[in-house]
Amino acid sequence: MDTDVEFREVQRFRQRWLWALMLGVLLAECAALVGVVRAEATVALPGVAFGAVIAVGVLALLWSARMETEVRADGLYVRFVPFHRTPRRFAFADIARCEARTYRPIAEYGGWGLRGGAYNVSGDRGAQLHLRNGDAMLIGSQRAEALAEAVNRHLS
Repeated sequence: MDTDVEFREVQRFRQRWLWALMLGVLLAECAALVGVVRAEATVALPGVAFGAVIAVGVLALLWSARMETEVRADGLYVRFVPFHRTPRRFAFADIARCEARTYRPIAEYGGWGLRGGAYNVSGDRGAQLHLRNGDAMLIGSQRAEALAEAVNRHLS
């Protein structure tokens, strides 16, 4: 880890409702697979097996996914693992201001994840970046005030 990291947060998709939904889909696929095998319906077997494999893959992806947020001396870095190979850097020179705020994930951004104008994993708190080019970017955080303070220390 870099020695110049002033703020670091790692968030994961751990919402109970999301896991209940995904496990329900997996159980439904497994039940369908068992039904096809018992009925010896070999024509349907590849499709149902493929569905079960996809469900397991999505579960594994969600389990391994994480959002890493860091404030360093030269900018704010956000990385969504495994989707980003390297972090996205927001240079402090490009940020006009930053404020902690409550937001509505579904209404404002269509949910959680990599969304137009937002990087968020869970919850409804984040640091709103107001960029000098007029754009805005929300960085979801369980420690929104601390993130905004860390960014604001570098803004002039």
